[in-house]
Amino acid sequence: MDRITTLMNRFHRTVRASSRSDADIVVLGEQGNPQEVRFYPHDRGQHLPTERELWFAQVDWTGNLNPLQRALPKEVRFDLTACAETQALIQVILQEHTQARCGGHWVLNRLGDVLLVRLLRDQIDKGSTKPGLIAGLADERLSRAIVAMHDHPGRVWNNQDLASEAGLSLSRFNELFAAQVGETPMGYLRKWRLTLARQDLQKGDRVDAVSRRYAYGSPEAFTRAYRKAYDEAPIAARKAANVA
Repeated sequence: MDRITTLMNRFHRTVRASSRSDADIVVLGEQGNPQEVRFYPHDRGQHLPTERELWFAQVDWTGNLNPLQRALPKEVRFDLTACAETQALIQVILQEHTQARCGGHWVLNRLGDVLLVRLLRDQIDKGSTKPGLIAGLADERLSRAIVAMHDHPGRVWNNQDLASEAGLSLSRFNELFAAQVGETPMGYLRKWRLTLARQDLQKGDRVDAVSRRYAYGSPEAFTRAYRKAYDEAPIAARKAANVA
């Protein structure tokens, strides 16, 4: 089961080399021997300078809608000495960064995105002590239900359907979901649908089409839910997209 592909496809980002002051990804180690990656998803330039810095990068999340970004802690640390594959990836990144080659910037951007995926995988594998999306995806049972919601947001889900996806009884599923994710399954689904709806409206999609896409009974019901979540009518986001 793939826990992050839908999120990566729906919420684009760009990873590129940067200066220290603009960086939110920092590679540390000795020359030619990267040992650690530190990632600051919410604040750039938070890394304290050391003599062990090898490479800096900046992640542009293209807006503030990405649920994975919001779920990450203030600082992510990745021990490269325990992951030879990622260490080798960064050695290629360092070669591309220090040697002027044709297409070097393009290669760095792509490799930087691969590095980001590996950081996200590591966070999900480790789980989280705080309720949220990372903790939910880290749970093998809950992740099946969460991925089902991510992949099929327009399906008319109910709690029993989602409990069946997780392989749990209804009561156990509701209890575990609330404890790990920090909200009810229907609350999470509602938030996910509205996040996708906002994204679609900002691309210029019609309100009635978006309301049908995410299983709202009518454009009026969708408008009420959207206004409650974002304090504006959905048509405002669509108009802004048309102006841009």
